[in-house]
Amino acid sequence: MADPDIISLGCRLNIAESETIRALVSGRDTVVVNSCAVTNEAVRETRRAIRRARRDRPGAEIVVTGCAAQIDPAGFAAMPEVDRVIGNAEKVTAAAWASTEPVLVGDIMAVRTTAPHLAHAFAAHARAFVEVQNGCDHRCTFCAIPFGRGNSRSVPAGGVIERIAELVDAGHREIVLTGVDLTSYGPDLPGAPSLGLLVERILRQVPALARLRLSSLDSIEIDDRLFELITGEPRLMPHIHLSLQAGDDMVLKRMKRRHSRSQSVAIVARLKAARPDIAIGADLIAGFPTESEAMFANTRALIDDCDIVHAHIFPYSPRAGTPAARMPQIEPEVRKARAAMLREAAAARRAAWLRGLVGSEQAVLVERPGTGGHAGNFARVSFPETPVGSIARLAITGIHDDYLIGDLL
Repeated sequence: MADPDIISLGCRLNIAESETIRALVSGRDTVVVNSCAVTNEAVRETRRAIRRARRDRPGAEIVVTGCAAQIDPAGFAAMPEVDRVIGNAEKVTAAAWASTEPVLVGDIMAVRTTAPHLAHAFAAHARAFVEVQNGCDHRCTFCAIPFGRGNSRSVPAGGVIERIAELVDAGHREIVLTGVDLTSYGPDLPGAPSLGLLVERILRQVPALARLRLSSLDSIEIDDRLFELITGEPRLMPHIHLSLQAGDDMVLKRMKRRHSRSQSVAIVARLKAARPDIAIGADLIAGFPTESEAMFANTRALIDDCDIVHAHIFPYSPRAGTPAARMPQIEPEVRKARAAMLREAAAARRAAWLRGLVGSEQAVLVERPGTGGHAGNFARVSFPETPVGSIARLAITGIHDDYLIGDLL
């Protein structure tokens, strides 16, 4: 029997959940498409992946799960290639995979708990992703993800620490904490612990953990405790990814974001003043409804103003049922052109940053035999073959395409 194939689209949380699914479907002739719904293009890519899976594995069971499946189960169940549809809450349970129900999708808004995922599922990776939070209580006008993920809920610290300790004992050198809205961690737990407190406990109680990394953060929710850890704790990697979305105050207001442009610039300035080597990533949307040329220019300028070197650029995608889909729309070709201009600006900023790293020394997690890994600042580095899972000290000697070249010290 063929091994199961897991196709994971979208965010790091999906990656963590896909590894759990891999363990749950071990030994089955199954293809699982773990879908994304962040944009209309992500939904289209899910459908393309399903059709490819049927062509490549004609005899396999095709199961669709993830956010797109949660939001539109009937639409995916109607595809002739699909055998089963499983919801986001159900997909990480053994009961769902033992069931034969063609559609097993519950009310995601009724889900009140979440859990970290299986330690042994990451056996092939140097880096492991651990879910500590799921869902979102905010309602940004462009976003359909709360309808796929439900309301915010947090994993108790004890379970997180136990899972991380198991992963470290299994040989993983780097852990990434993931969530839909990571900085909203804690208010639903006894004592309302913060994300910063969770990070403190992890670092204190798992001393063998070499590197800890955080997935996307809401900049307005970086409190003093978390700020001090990001800027002062050497085991917390000097790389943060901020959910900025735009660089114009009117656009931010219409998005129903909770920060202003000046606050974005200020938090990055504070971070870089306290830890100069920190690398900034950010999500940015081009062509949001009502965005004028001047508003777009403010977002493009934010790439330099916030020194964004890991940019995720999306042309705005009107998601059915969201308030932004009812606002005056920018023409698709304009959205696409503005996204291209943002990518060009981001690429120039990143290239300058990479040039500045030539001559430096970097500690790199070896993720793939013979092909390299990532430095603490998340720059990709290629170097001579070194055992996977080790942390190599490298002298950076050059650049090739979008990654650094290093020599072992």
